[in-house]
Amino acid sequence: MGNISSDLQRRESLALRALGQVVRVLAGAGMAVAAACLLLSLCLIGWAVVMRYSFNAAPVWVDEVVGFLLVAVVMLAAARTLRQGEHIGVDLMVDRLAPAARRWARAWAALAVGVVACVLIINGWGTASLARMLGLVTEGNLEWPTWILMLLMPLGGALLLLAAIEACWRALAGLPALGKGGHGGGGDA
Repeated sequence: MGNISSDLQRRESLALRALGQVVRVLAGAGMAVAAACLLLSLCLIGWAVVMRYSFNAAPVWVDEVVGFLLVAVVMLAAARTLRQGEHIGVDLMVDRLAPAARRWARAWAALAVGVVACVLIINGWGTASLARMLGLVTEGNLEWPTWILMLLMPLGGALLLLAAIEACWRALAGLPALGKGGHGGGGDA
């Protein structure tokens, strides 16, 4: 068992370890902000319910803010979710493949995620730039500048792209996936 572990450590290059550390920290920070947004959403909804049913004074802006916070949750948590192997996957098929084919399937999956991340970055940045140029604001009571909210797409896409690059590199190097070998595993190695 110790021999296998040392073999894996030799194959994991210094550059991959450095990338892994950067991705771990950034994805962890994104997840921490996402968790804070989720807790804030819960508190706002609870407060709105109390205000509505106890004081007949429902805050009209809460639903709008919670919607924005949930977008932040999805965009900022995606990289950590991918890194932990808890993303959507076809485990039944992949688990039946030979080890070499499984490795290539993991690489192709990471590449597909990378493409989606690039679309989020490019389109999100373009959309945010256009919204800023046009001075667009949200509909509703708050009228926030939409470009600020739209920046969540390229930010989340960049985090996701880093996690996808790490996952693809690990697959091509023949290293196990993080999160105990794939979907549903815990830990952020």
